[in-house]
Amino acid sequence: MVKLYKTTTMKKITLAAFALFGLIFSAKAQIQKGNVLIGSDLANLNLGLNSPTSFSGTIAPKAAWFIQNNVALGAYANLGIATVKGNGSDFTYGVGALGRIYAGGGNEIIRHGRVFGEANIGINGQNLSQNGGSTTGLGFGVGPGFAYFITPSIGLETLIKYNGIVGFGSSPFANNVALNFGFQVYLPGRATANKVRNDVR
Repeated sequence: MVKLYKTTTMKKITLAAFALFGLIFSAKAQIQKGNVLIGSDLANLNLGLNSPTSFSGTIAPKAAWFIQNNVALGAYANLGIATVKGNGSDFTYGVGALGRIYAGGGNEIIRHGRVFGEANIGINGQNLSQNGGSTTGLGFGVGPGFAYFITPSIGLETLIKYNGIVGFGSSPFANNVALNFGFQVYLPGRATANKVRNDVR
């Protein structure tokens, strides 16, 4: 009886391990309908060691759900700081909605990569310490990017994005072009998970 219980338990553990392996390494599953994208972008990262020391960086966590193959909708946030010792700090911040459309892949040149376009809209702002300037209002951004999948579920990305803010403050408009680097995890949705479980069985 004990031996039978152990055999059944081992079988369940083995099936669960195969299902997990399949979820992580199943080909072309990352941008299918129902899946979820979670990750973050980094931009403007700089550490100045000369006197006066300085630091700057922006982090932008994001999450999105694939409403259909190659198309994802979700949300983002961003927080940035640029500081020089003795001269105060500049801050940027924002939260809103984003969308992505993927293209390419499936050929010899970019077998493990996807080109995508990303756009966002939300509430953004910036506070500048040097001249006391600030802008807060409607934030928007758009730009192309490329995701290289080191596994079918993990993507390293680069994104060139134009960002703008239209609103209130000492400056009614602010804009910039940023080069972002990102790390995204593509989690299987329920439909993908069920398919893998059925394939394992």
